Amino acid sequence: METLQKTRHLNAVELIDTVLDPGSFNSWDTPPAQPAADEKYRRDLDAAARKSGTDESVLTGEGFIRGRRVAVIVSEFAFLAGSIGQAAAERITAAVERATAERLPLLAGPASGGTRMQEGTLAFLAMVKITAAVHRHRQEGLPYLVYLRHPTTGGVMASWGSLGHVTVAEPGALLGFLGPRVFEALNGEPFPEGVQVSENLFHKGLIDAVAPPQELPEILDRALNILLPGPAEPAPAPETVQTRPADADGWASIQISRNTRRPDLRWLLAAGAADALPLNGTGQGENDPGLQLALARFGRQSCVVLGHERPRDPDTPAMGPGSLREARRGMKLAEELGLPLLTVIDTAGAALSKEAEEGGLAGEIARSLQDLVGLQSPSVSVLLGQGAGGGALALLPADRIIAAQHAWLSPLPPEGASAILHRTTEFAPSIAMQQGVNVTSLYGNGLVDHIVDERPDAAVEPKDFCRRMAQAIEYELSAAASTPAAERVARRWAKFRQLGR
Repeated sequence: METLQKTRHLNAVELIDTVLDPGSFNSWDTPPAQPAADEKYRRDLDAAARKSGTDESVLTGEGFIRGRRVAVIVSEFAFLAGSIGQAAAERITAAVERATAERLPLLAGPASGGTRMQEGTLAFLAMVKITAAVHRHRQEGLPYLVYLRHPTTGGVMASWGSLGHVTVAEPGALLGFLGPRVFEALNGEPFPEGVQVSENLFHKGLIDAVAPPQELPEILDRALNILLPGPAEPAPAPETVQTRPADADGWASIQISRNTRRPDLRWLLAAGAADALPLNGTGQGENDPGLQLALARFGRQSCVVLGHERPRDPDTPAMGPGSLREARRGMKLAEELGLPLLTVIDTAGAALSKEAEEGGLAGEIARSLQDLVGLQSPSVSVLLGQGAGGGALALLPADRIIAAQHAWLSPLPPEGASAILHRTTEFAPSIAMQQGVNVTSLYGNGLVDHIVDERPDAAVEPKDFCRRMAQAIEYELSAAASTPAAERVARRWAKFRQLGR
């Protein structure tokens, strides 16, 4: 979805007409009650209304996107640079509260220079009540989707512009907390170019996509189909529920799992998911290549997906702490939206580096484990291939665990364990057997619940394997989702409590 093409900046009415189904918009706005103002400010408001054709800097209402009812809040930049005064803030807050009361997903399209300087501190403080309303909307499990438009800065970017479950930005848009003119006036030099541009924010993991307005209906429709799937019937049991461990030792499985042609998470989403919408980064300035986060549907079952991304290039850094911070964003999304969580494990190990240590890798593994063990959402974990060390363990705890036939799980790659025990890697094959890293052992010890066979190796039948895995995922997600939350969490704790006893 990332693009560098130039886009004409649409006004509020044009954006509404572009995104919503034709003729479906219904305004919620009433005449704004402006605060007491001096004569100059009243003239400014009158001039802004004539210039923009609107009575305030935001329009609110409802409409339909591909037949689905949604609420919308859209800035009109031509009205005093889209600035938010007390009347505009009240309009936004009332619209968010109505969307929450009517259980509607909410689309926000800010384009604003921030809070209105003519109204001073009270306008500035109004960002708090807008944020509070958005918080309540999200806590009700209702999607909040944001389309950042050119420009969005100041208090708007620092409140309702940065709280989306999914955030898309207009190509080439100026986006940031600091207004460039303010920086130059205070510092006597221009702000560095290219920092506050939507494409840079995407690369830094601050937003999920860059797309022109014409692509929004498709993106939003896909997102809402996943986020608001409606009731789903129990998934049928796939043939793999009868699969039992194959006669393959651990070292053989390890070698098979390392085949560069083996299907990975990208393959699984492309060949097995009914739809997948990638998200991007932590939303806090990190975009670690070691993990993929997405919204997806397997059959009729929606979920949040997070999993290890196999490096396309041998020089790509291993999974670092930023990956786990991105993973924890996915966990929070699943809980907040009431969606099941799918984790996919396929890693040769987390990063072993100065940067990873200073970035708090150990603490992020611990926090990831803690969040998964107590997760209120249904959860399924897939052992897809390699499963080495803390990087694998960090995504493991789940209600149900599926394993590919030649997946494995180990505290270290066997070569590393051999080096520790024997000061040589020559004992790796026997170490793998002794440690019980293969699916046969993991199933026998009660960790793995469901095995997806490989015929004889996923690398030689990638599409068929991914389809079988997808059916197993849909079935296990559906089964986990049908169990009451308290019972589900208690069973999850008991499962890991009993391992090794």
